[in-house]
Amino acid sequence: QVQLVESGGGSVQAGGSLRLSCAASGYTGSTYCMGWFRQAPGKEREGVAHIDSDGNLSYAESVNGRFTISQDNAENTLFLQMNSLRPEDTAMYYCAAAVGWVCPFVPRPTDFAYWGQGSQVTVSS
Repeated sequence: QVQLVESGGGSVQAGGSLRLSCAASGYTGSTYCMGWFRQAPGKEREGVAHIDSDGNLSYAESVNGRFTISQDNAENTLFLQMNSLRPEDTAMYYCAAAVGWVCPFVPRPTDFAYWGQGSQVTVSS
């Protein structure tokens, strides 16, 4: 059973930076897709950034150039560095994992079986 535990998040003014972490445990395989989704009140959950065991990266157009996804394989931890934050980035952010395959071209929430508890990110103008 894969478990994902998130940390980080918080409140920041526009233009600031935050980093999210997601510690993963329970999976011993070598093929996976992991990433971050976010959901603002009244909106659908949307993909933010993803990385897989082949090293493929993908970003939503709205965060490309501002957010960076990375992983520490030794620590089994996924990160999301968020720079130049905007008020529209305000949302609950979720870490997600899918095991046994690499990321699809456009990752969707239904592609992921395992989820973190969520981290609130609030950006004020």
